[in-house]
Amino acid sequence: MLEVFKTDIPQLTGREKRKIYVYVPDQEGRFPVLYMFDGHNLFDDEEATYGKSWGLKDYLDYNDVPLIVVGVECNHHPEKYRYGGRLSEYSPFDFSDPEWGKIKGRGKITMDFYVNELKPYIDDNYPTLPQRRYTFISGSSMGGLMTLYAMSEYNDVFSRGAALSPSLIFAPEKVMDMIENTKYRKNTVLYMDYGENEIRYRNTREVYGEVTSALIRKKVLLDSRIVPKGDHNEASWEKAVPFFMETLFYRL
Repeated sequence: MLEVFKTDIPQLTGREKRKIYVYVPDQEGRFPVLYMFDGHNLFDDEEATYGKSWGLKDYLDYNDVPLIVVGVECNHHPEKYRYGGRLSEYSPFDFSDPEWGKIKGRGKITMDFYVNELKPYIDDNYPTLPQRRYTFISGSSMGGLMTLYAMSEYNDVFSRGAALSPSLIFAPEKVMDMIENTKYRKNTVLYMDYGENEIRYRNTREVYGEVTSALIRKKVLLDSRIVPKGDHNEASWEKAVPFFMETLFYRL
């Protein structure tokens, strides 16, 4: 079952409404919860930004996965909009980039909404297992960066995550500082990947190697992949779903 409702996030876009997508298994019982970014790209091709979704509902239904998935629609405004756009909401850090210009990082505001408003609502209204052990987070691209941020700065809330094609190159020094300054709990599990074709962009390969090495040094239980022929798009991320689902549920 897929439910959709609307909410606002006043700290980010005032009174403007955005969609929240909640997938609930057609099973009895209580379930872990996977919180995700870019919710409009997860379930329905017609709603996906580029006409291709992750096909998550089909995968979850076909495999009877005992998991609630909560996806929040992103900010679709350009970065120059007075509230800022998706890059701003999905960046934990301020950064300046030759292609995107100066971006004000408002990722903390986004994650505070997830943790302090969205999660309590979901736990109150759906059959969740609310404990940290059963609370996961995932995203791709900037959502992948936010996943790594959430797993670091909100490690008391999220035990497992999946960061697909995370945008590490915009502020690599700040990403490394964040990891080095985090005391991860010993049962922190993280899936990370990059596509073979996209990892050639700028210095992505070097940064990804440094980040994964740092996570291993911090004793994060890391599952890292370079996806053969993988690209930076929903079609590739859909193919990664079985891999990161296996990691999320491994010995749960």
